[in-house]
Parts: sequence; C-alpha cells; structure tokens
Amino acid sequence: MSPLVLGPLVRCVEATSAAVWVETAAAARVEVRAGDATGEAATFAVHGHHYALVVVDGLPIGAATAYEVLVDGVPVWPEPGSPFPPPVLTTIDETEPLRLAFGSCRTSVPHDAAGNGSHGVDALRAYAMRMADLVPAEADPDGGAPRWPDLLLFLGDQVYADETTAEMRSFITARRDIDEPPWDELRDYEEYAELYRLAWSDPAIRWLLSTLPTAMIFDDHDIRDDWNTSLTWRRAMEATSWWHDRIVAGLASYWVHQHLGNLTATERALDPLWRRVLDHEGPEELDLSEAIDAFADRADQDPTSYRWSFVRDFGNQARLVVVDSRAARVLEPGRRSIIDDEEMAWLDEQVRGGFDHLLLGTSLPFLLASGLHHLEAFNEALAAGAWGDRAARFGERLRQGVDLEHWAAFQAGFAEVSRMVVETASGRRGPAPATVTFLSGDVHHSYVSEAQHSRARRRAGAPPLQSRIVQAVCSPIRNPLPRPVRFATAFLSYGVAGVLGRGVALLARAPRPILRWSYVRGPWYDNNLATLEVHDRDLRMWWARGVVDGDDHARPRLEQVADFSLDAPERSQRRRKRRAANRSGEAPSAFARRRSISST
Repeated sequence: MSPLVLGPLVRCVEATSAAVWVETAAAARVEVRAGDATGEAATFAVHGHHYALVVVDGLPIGAATAYEVLVDGVPVWPEPGSPFPPPVLTTIDETEPLRLAFGSCRTSVPHDAAGNGSHGVDALRAYAMRMADLVPAEADPDGGAPRWPDLLLFLGDQVYADETTAEMRSFITARRDIDEPPWDELRDYEEYAELYRLAWSDPAIRWLLSTLPTAMIFDDHDIRDDWNTSLTWRRAMEATSWWHDRIVAGLASYWVHQHLGNLTATERALDPLWRRVLDHEGPEELDLSEAIDAFADRADQDPTSYRWSFVRDFGNQARLVVVDSRAARVLEPGRRSIIDDEEMAWLDEQVRGGFDHLLLGTSLPFLLASGLHHLEAFNEALAAGAWGDRAARFGERLRQGVDLEHWAAFQAGFAEVSRMVVETASGRRGPAPATVTFLSGDVHHSYVSEAQHSRARRRAGAPPLQSRIVQAVCSPIRNPLPRPVRFATAFLSYGVAGVLGRGVALLARAPRPILRWSYVRGPWYDNNLATLEVHDRDLRMWWARGVVDGDDHARPRLEQVADFSLDAPERSQRRRKRRAANRSGEAPSAFARRRSISST
C-alpha cells in the first residue's frame, strides 16, 4: 500500500510559492522538492485520516517547475512508470494574460461504456487527457492561446453526499445497515473521506489536480440537495436523528479537502484551525478531530463565526471574488437573504473597480433565465404569505420540490448585490472594469447572459454602464439533466416564459429588478468545462466537452461546444459607430479599415 492515499493537489499558487495538499496512510513528514525550492510539513489527523499542506516558497515567477513528493523521505509522486508528464508547480505571472478554467457538478462513476452511457463523458477527464498530450509550454487543450490555465475553479458539487454511486454504496454497506437512516446517503467523516477519494483518484484526474492549481466552493450536494433552502427545510433536517452528524462531517471534510487550499499564505495565518496546526509542537501528530468538529458545528449554527468566501487578485487584470451562497444564508421570514449582513458587508468591500475585469464566482447563477428568475421571486413571495397561509404552504412545497432556491429566491440579497454591481459598472466604485462577469454552475446547463439597466432606470436617467455585465454558466462537468427536464429548462429560457413569470411575480408584489438581461448564447446541455481568458480589457470564453470515438472510452478527445468573446465597452461603442457610419454611407476611418482587415 502506498504511503500516499490521495493527492497531491496543487492549491493556492502565488508569485513565488505554491501550496501542495496530500493525504497519507499514516502520520508522517511530507516533503515537496521543486528545483532548488523545498517545503515540508508534518501531517495532522482528522478521524483517523492524515493530511498535510506543504508550502513551497522561492519558486521562479511565472515558470513551471517539475516537483516530487516524499513521505518520510521516500519518493511517492510522481509514480514510477506513470504515463503522464511530470507534475509541475506553475506560479502566477501577473504580466501574462489570465487564463481560468471553471465548471461545476461532477459525479464519480466509472469511465467506461456503462458510466459514459448513464452520465456522459467526464469533461474534466477529457481535459486532463488533452493536457497530458502536451508539455506546458505548448498546451492548447481548448483552442485558445498555447498554454495551460493559471487556475481551475470548481463551483460546487465536487462530491454528491446524497446521490451516491454504486461504488460508494458498497463502501457504506460494508460499514452499516443501509436500510437505516440516512440510508445510502453519507453519515460521517469516514464516508466523506471515501467520497473524496473516489472523486479524485482516477489516474488522469489525479495527474491533472497535481499539475493545475485549483480553487473550490461548495454547493448543496456537497452536503445535501436544497441545503438551506428555507427555514422549513432546515427545521425538518434538524428534527432527524442523522442531520447533525452529516452537517458536521460535511463542513469538517470540506475545510480539510477543499477550503484550506483556497487560502493565501496571509489568510491561512489568520485561520484559527490552521493556527493550531502551525503552533503544534512535540513528536506526536496533532489530532484535530475534536477541534474541527466543534468548529464545523459552530459554523453551521452561527454562519457569522466563519467565512467560506474568498478573494484572489491577479494584478490589475482581474479580481476573483468567490461567494458562499449556501452556508451564510439568513432564513428567518422577513429577514431572508442569501448571505447574512456580515458577509454582505465583506462582499460590498470586495466589489470594486480598478481592475480590468471583476469576476464574481458563485455556485448559483446570479442571473437565471428571466422566466425562472421571476418564478422564483414569485415563489418567495408566495411562501412568505403574499396570498395567504394555504398558498404559503403550497409555495414551500413547490420551492423544495423543484429547487426554487437561487439568488432570485432571495430577493433582498439579489437587489443588494445588483446595486453593488451597477455602482461598480457605472464607475462609482473606482475606475469601471471592462466587464463584471459572474461565473456559476449548479443548473446542469450552460449559457451566457448579458445585463443592462432596466427600462425604468433608463427612463429615470440612470448613468450609463461603463462595464459589460455578464453571467457565464458552465454546468455540468459530468451529471447531465434528464431529457424531460431539459425541455422545461428550455421553455423557461425564452421570452414567453419571461413575460408570464414577470406577470405572476407582479401579482405577488415581488420587487422589480434594477437590471434587465437576456441570453446571448445558449442554453446547451453537454457535460463541459469552460475556460476564460483575459485579453487586456477584452474577454474570451469557450466551453469544451469530451467525445468518445468508437469504443475508446479510456481516451476521450476534447471538442469545443461554444465560444464567446466580449469586447471592452469602449471598443463595442466604436464598433457600433462604425456600423452606423457604414449604414449612412460615410466612409469608414483609417482605424476602422485597419480593424476590419485585422479581424478578418
């Protein structure tokens, strides 16, 4: 049995440093060697599992450095005879255009004919196979510039604690009676540790995660479907005999496997659990089990006690703000908000100009299809008693039955964040970025929407938006919607449903949004992974899926699904003027002629 159970995963990478996460089979000292730079750390224990986060400092800026992992002095990674290229640590060069891959919703079923038949081809694995064919300086996995992404952002549902696979159910059955609550769902930390092992141990995925830096945020299935949908839902869960153990294990394992690696060196130094690890002295391994369970219980009962959201800046090119839209919710009637007051104040500080692009990562799409948005706003008002108690009970059943629990179902929070975005895009929070772009997942289909001032605000003379406001969704990586649900989603995506939805929302006196938006691309339903690249003040995004040729399920190829480019507002305005001049018969300027030739 290898001393290395899981990993390595490359996590937070900065200008000259990289954090590497591992799980080992026993208490050990872990060392990472990358060229002339070395880092080492002792493991800490959580419920019989052993982990280390090793920070390697002194790396060259913007360079890829091959590395190896040693456990108690024994080399364990890369594995001898591996068919994959050597893993590398690649630091951030803020002068290079930022490239970021993102997506959500990935189930861990086998990558064979049966698994691909039931769940489609794993887009992340297809991405890994394409990357493995290319060395870092030449990598072109998706049709863009010849290099790998700087960051891979997972936007929720990395693991499914409530919809377990056959392999996970076999593990559960070997431990306990699956006919007793919580049945075939996860119960405790041990089962979460196995769930993460299944998600990250396929050889191609494991190599990819050992090479690409990653950032992550949870969504509902990391804990349970509809997590914190409403106060009624939460009270029903808390009344069960198993929920307390589930939520504690879910949040504790999330901190270990996902959240810790999101933090920069400065943020880790302020984290109370990580301080325990750093301050531990003595020959015995630190057992963090009791402390992390107490921490997770407190974080669930009092969301203000800990922040799961985080922010990363990439020079002046981009700020990435990743928002917790699950654990920090306020569910009390009359106070409902998707994030609490402390979290909202923190977000208000982060949503600022001064960057070429402001990227807001949130597992739940901020801008749904307009019909669905208005339906969720209507449902929130209905469940709050806008049409009486009987209708409120029906509204609650509807909310839980069809997952009406996105930003649109928390209108107070939606309105507040809309205000922040409009102020930023109008230049009232510093120099306006070229784009304010929401990156999201969750809904098991992908699309791009663009927003403008609402008609009412335009009539009222609102200052023009200097930024383009965009919603980009990539979902799923591997968990496609059933075909009947696709038809319902498509209906809610187009105009007539938007009009009907707005009508019922008005009848329930739901507030009017200050933004108006519509699809500019999509929806599409493939398993896919999206990539975003900054080009000064322009932005390009593309989506790619895995395709199996013949019976070669082991080596899917990557195929582009969609491509979308965003010009900076100033360039779009020049382009509109040129088109208007051409329509009026005026000769285009020399600049316009050069642009036309260049574009061709």
